[in-house]
Amino acid sequence: MKVAVAFDHRGVHLRHKVLETLREQGHEAVDLGTDTDAVRIDYPDKAAELGATLKDGQAERGVLVCGSGVGASVAACKIAGIRAGICHDVYSAHQGVEHDDMNVLCLGSEVVGPSLAADLLRAFLKAEFDGGERYVKRLEKIEAMEREMSDGQVKTA
Repeated sequence: MKVAVAFDHRGVHLRHKVLETLREQGHEAVDLGTDTDAVRIDYPDKAAELGATLKDGQAERGVLVCGSGVGASVAACKIAGIRAGICHDVYSAHQGVEHDDMNVLCLGSEVVGPSLAADLLRAFLKAEFDGGERYVKRLEKIEAMEREMSDGQVKTA
């Protein structure tokens, strides 16, 4: 699988482990940087870049890492079609894909260490969307919300 990866200046501390785990699992990284913490790189910029990469079909899933994972998740979820989740436990990393068709895993480099990050990444990438009717209906509601948000009013829920 092609997996887009992006890191802000704090998230870069998990960069090596994320890339190493992708390689070990036989996946291809679409590396969107950052590779140093010497210069501040804002997570909304990396979220936009990662979102565009997924929407263009250059990658099937994404991994976005900032200091806490929270900002990365908030920013990525503003992009229509991106279903990002912050995960700090293995259950959420696979269940988010299975039930919610999560396509971006957000991690916090100040919250999870390299070993847990690798476990989360493996669970995320092994998981497949269940496709059950109740899950599809929920995704359709989310897609309707995204369409309606263009006028700032959510009418569907």
